[in-house]
Amino acid sequence: MKQKRLRDYGIEIGELEPGSRNAISDVKGVTVGHTTLSKGDIQTGVTAILPHQGNLFQQKLIASSYVLNGFGKTMGTIQLNELGTIETPIILTNTLSIGTAADAVIDYMLEHNPEIGRSTGTVNPIIGECNDMFLNDIRVRNVRQEHVHHAIASATSTIEEGSVGAGTGMLCYSLKGGIGTSSRKMELKNSTYTIGVLVVTNFGILRDLRVNGKAVGKDLKDALVQSWEEKDKGSVMIIVATDLPVSERQLHRIIKRASTGLARTGSIMTTGSGEVILGFSTANKIPHQSTAGISMETINEEEIDTAFRAVGEATEEAVLNSLVTATHVIGRNGNERPALSDLLDQFDRQLT
Repeated sequence: MKQKRLRDYGIEIGELEPGSRNAISDVKGVTVGHTTLSKGDIQTGVTAILPHQGNLFQQKLIASSYVLNGFGKTMGTIQLNELGTIETPIILTNTLSIGTAADAVIDYMLEHNPEIGRSTGTVNPIIGECNDMFLNDIRVRNVRQEHVHHAIASATSTIEEGSVGAGTGMLCYSLKGGIGTSSRKMELKNSTYTIGVLVVTNFGILRDLRVNGKAVGKDLKDALVQSWEEKDKGSVMIIVATDLPVSERQLHRIIKRASTGLARTGSIMTTGSGEVILGFSTANKIPHQSTAGISMETINEEEIDTAFRAVGEATEEAVLNSLVTATHVIGRNGNERPALSDLLDQFDRQLT
């Protein structure tokens, strides 16, 4: 059954048009795969983002990261920011599985690049995480290397959202959160470019939730009889992809503006919540082997405001898509969180 997304409720965020899929995969070459582990106390998984379909170690991409609040355990961002490039798939999972995910990515890259650690240097795996311990028995560490490899191998341009992959056990605004995605088209330099965003949402408290400026969360919180709202101590991983030709510095400026979309959904980025943004551009490939020189096209700085708007709008809609596509999950010790769609039906309320 087709997932009901935000626009199926008649809500359109911002003023720019989305791509044909309204997903991060509207950026040509980007694919996403999931492994979902959902049984009883185990509610977790893996999500893999492949920036392009070639050998990413041999053909690196311009990349950057930005931390809004650093309560997180990412891997690989130091070198990513130092060199301004990405050379592996991006893997998202739960907090205690980052080591397993890194081992799996390293094995994957070694298999496809026999020169790593022999005739050339090592490899820099990019791993992001959120803490799913409320619904998932995180101490058991059920994520295995084969789950990471499956997520990479199953990556496609058609992206499932909600309670899947790394989003299986996540909460958002005290409801069931998870995976969400969205995109925006930009007209620059007489050409059409795209910015796509994918999020893993695990942050916020219900009364703060806003949908297209409306205080939906406050209305829902007031209508609830039980009191199960928690302190905001989760995180959000935001992955930004674009085919816009930009330098690492320009990309860094663009991905920072994902914060505007996050704030519009109601986030205040509390001290116990980690907000981390990773971004890459597919426009220019950087060969691993040294060449006589590298020539890169970049946009004029005067054109960048459209990209600022696009990434904010796509982030806002991706977060809301993670909520409306999520399903009710019962996990560890019977802990549970309803989906936003369940509450709307229960209280006969509309998002619009």
